[in-house]
Amino acid sequence: MHELRTVDPASPPARWAMGQYFAEISERFGFEAGSAIDDAAAAFSLPRGFFVLAGPDEAPLACGAVQLLDPDRGEVKRMWVSPEARGQGMARALLAHLESLLAGEGCRWSLLDTNSSLTSAVALYESSGYERVADYNGNRDADVWFAKRLD
Repeated sequence: MHELRTVDPASPPARWAMGQYFAEISERFGFEAGSAIDDAAAAFSLPRGFFVLAGPDEAPLACGAVQLLDPDRGEVKRMWVSPEARGQGMARALLAHLESLLAGEGCRWSLLDTNSSLTSAVALYESSGYERVADYNGNRDADVWFAKRLD
């Protein structure tokens, strides 16, 4: 398994990984990234969040982020695993790592949203203890929302 490390979301490797993520979800359900890569620099940097990469800087294999919403809640964002690294437990390890970052910041809840067309993501979240909840953020690209208690 590749080391998971926190990086600057504005760094070239982070921007590249997010570009891969956005290209894939654009193809899957028509997501338009707009300024999302640029917005990540503020949203996923301390004190508001963290951005995580796995694999070498020249060719990241996975990425994910967390955004601190309030003292009790954080949100998992931008989870992506490259096609060549799928099926090896990387997504599950990345999700657990992101949850540990939230818990380390004192969050008692991990929230996330996704699009139901991403069936493997939905299956990962459900098998990792997430339960479906009502829309908590108004994300027009999501159609399923999840929460998990971190204690």
